[in-house]
Amino acid sequence: MAERKLVRVAAVQIAPDLETSDGTLGRVLAAIAEAGEKGVEFSVFPETFIPWYPYFSFVYPPVLTGAEHIRLYENAVAVPGPVTEAISAAARRHNMVIVLGVNERDYGSLYNTQLIFNADGALLLKRRKITPTFHERMIWGQGDGAGLKVVDTAVGKVGALACWEHYNPLARYALMTQHEEIHAAQFPGSLVGPIFAEQIEVTIRHHALESGCFVVNATGWLTEAQIVSIAPEERLQKALRGGCMSAIISPEGSHVVPPLTSGEGLLIADLDMGLIIKRKRMMDSVGHYARPELLSLNHDTRPAVPRHDTAPLPLTETGSPQNVPDHD
Repeated sequence: MAERKLVRVAAVQIAPDLETSDGTLGRVLAAIAEAGEKGVEFSVFPETFIPWYPYFSFVYPPVLTGAEHIRLYENAVAVPGPVTEAISAAARRHNMVIVLGVNERDYGSLYNTQLIFNADGALLLKRRKITPTFHERMIWGQGDGAGLKVVDTAVGKVGALACWEHYNPLARYALMTQHEEIHAAQFPGSLVGPIFAEQIEVTIRHHALESGCFVVNATGWLTEAQIVSIAPEERLQKALRGGCMSAIISPEGSHVVPPLTSGEGLLIADLDMGLIIKRKRMMDSVGHYARPELLSLNHDTRPAVPRHDTAPLPLTETGSPQNVPDHD
């Protein structure tokens, strides 16, 4: 029988620095250090936390967001780059697996990107949100199936999805088929109000039950001053309050510790990894409870690239192209 194992994890709910990427990075590094002092082995930060989530796009129409969108480009993260180097060093220093959400800049495009760093500092996964939601489509490009991958880490098999990707059952199933043991979920927080927090809770608890894994979910937080700075008009400010549900869920669908729904803090819990087998003994969605001869997933894992190079045909001794036989 496999040895039971405890893993100490943290869901980090803090506010970004809305002025500079370096300011937010400093807050991330401080939270990692605090978690490390408390023996945390695995930590999750909110969606696109560096430099900040584009809250402006939720409260203003596109015609009014140009300056803020450009500022997001100017503060976005290159992968690899100085930000990833700093997080890698922190992961290595504290022997911690870290899941971080960033706005990734790739030349002229921005992406909602999730990064998974192993405890030795190695960047194991860079994945992009496959479908930005509603207002986000004016901000980010789309990811691809290559990022729907579970990676082996120092704490076990880890998969990740961002926000409403959890409403795509096939995206979740793609990770389930790879037998994730800890699922990192990331949401922006400080949006829509209590109904958003309730929806997050339902979603992550259901995934834990269906996948038979632990879920560590981190949502962001905005201070009152930050809300006013983003939306000076009082009628818009209510859209930036509430919606926080940093939580740690067991494979049995229950909270391991009470969730964090307001304010800043580190939500910390010890995961009993033996609960995974306890759940899957009863219901393994991709094993004994599956019917692949009836229902299966076609997952295109090829990276989506705008250019495909075709090699030239080999030449004959006279310099003309050789005839290449057709293949069925």
